[in-house]
Amino acid sequence: MDLLFRSTRLRLAFWYTAVTAILLLLLATGVYLYVRHTLIDRIDDTLKHVVEVVERSIVIQPIAASKTAYKVNLAASFRYNVDVVGDDRIDLEWFNPQGRLLWSTFSSPLNVPLNLNHKKETVSLSRKKTFRQVTDPIKFHSQMLGYLRVSHPWFEVTKPIHQFTRDLIIGISLMILAVGTIGWWLSGIAIEPVRQSYFSLKQFTADASHELRNPIATIQTNVQMALAYPETELELQQQQLRVIERITKRLGRLVNDLLFLARSDSGMVEMNFQPVQLDALLIEVIEEQRTIAERKGIVLSLDIIELESNRKTTASIDSAHEALFTILGDWDSLARLFTNLLANAIKYTADENSSRDRKLPLAIAIELKQIKKNISSRKVREYNRQNYFQVTIKDTGKGIAESDLPYIFDRFYRADPARSRQVDLAFGTGAGLGLAIAKAIVDNHQGNITVETIINEGTKFQIILPQNS
Repeated sequence: MDLLFRSTRLRLAFWYTAVTAILLLLLATGVYLYVRHTLIDRIDDTLKHVVEVVERSIVIQPIAASKTAYKVNLAASFRYNVDVVGDDRIDLEWFNPQGRLLWSTFSSPLNVPLNLNHKKETVSLSRKKTFRQVTDPIKFHSQMLGYLRVSHPWFEVTKPIHQFTRDLIIGISLMILAVGTIGWWLSGIAIEPVRQSYFSLKQFTADASHELRNPIATIQTNVQMALAYPETELELQQQQLRVIERITKRLGRLVNDLLFLARSDSGMVEMNFQPVQLDALLIEVIEEQRTIAERKGIVLSLDIIELESNRKTTASIDSAHEALFTILGDWDSLARLFTNLLANAIKYTADENSSRDRKLPLAIAIELKQIKKNISSRKVREYNRQNYFQVTIKDTGKGIAESDLPYIFDRFYRADPARSRQVDLAFGTGAGLGLAIAKAIVDNHQGNITVETIINEGTKFQIILPQNS
């Protein structure tokens, strides 16, 4: 499976790099064409300027035998232009009206025929001899005097273009390499949540299958026994039916828990938010668990601390405290939250294996307190303009190992995997979902839950809930 995710990450990085490379190449092509066009326009403007200067300096003389015919005095016309155009690497050629070369600044004729159809063109004689040329007809009083051709060496374009192309190739190559490296890093970041979700789902499916396998096998065995021995005594048949009933209830609770967590993950949990008297709710939960706790010799106590008078009140479980601790929440969900935590505390406080070598009393203290906004939790700090209620459930049980603390809110996690998996209707399914459900409920109420523990001395769960979720 790691190979699959690595292959997917490689493909993502490849596509990041490929798309970026294509965009860079398109951008580079556009820049290249723009620079090349700009250089050619600059040379054409230079040639046009030279043509205008030379035209103004041409000396035209009438022919002696005719008063309507004229000619160009070549010596007088081009005498002052040779040095200037030579310094600018521009060459001039003069052709008569019939297209025959009469004068040139080239050391040897180019042997390029005069092209009267294109005013501007690029002529290549060899790999090292390429020119940009402009041909301009010279007329005087409607008489064609000749043709002026101005040539500019093409390397003035190719030299900077080649240098610019090399710079583009080097720059784009480095950018593609950097994009490939960044793409590999970003694909790792992008695929990590998917990878974690996959392995979490895989582990969740394996754990759920494991939890369902044994009860279903037990039900199947009892049913097969009943079918195989129809003449079995009525008392034995009823015993088998009771076993099936208990296991069916366990499966029902497990399925409901899984459904609740799945809906919570997808944000589909229907929460009926309304004013809830938190003190009354805690008293109700304690009343429900009191019989179980007394049967195991555990003392339950509820302390309610009011912020206004900073007064501590030991509330009677048989009477409701004054309705000062009202929050906006879902009564059923909050009742499930505190029932899970209190049942969990009773279970491990009453654990005989954890209390053999201890002299601590079997007790669970529940405290409800109104607090101000100086909360250390980052999540709760978003609601720092309102009051909070802090509920603490502290037991004297065996505690939780430090190595297990980071995982106690994970689904199907058990701090002691070897402990008995017998069904206990008072404490739930024993599937390791109680604390995961508790955390989901706290998160749905925009609160925070933390745990502190000392081995063989006890565990303290602390829940902070905003007054207005």
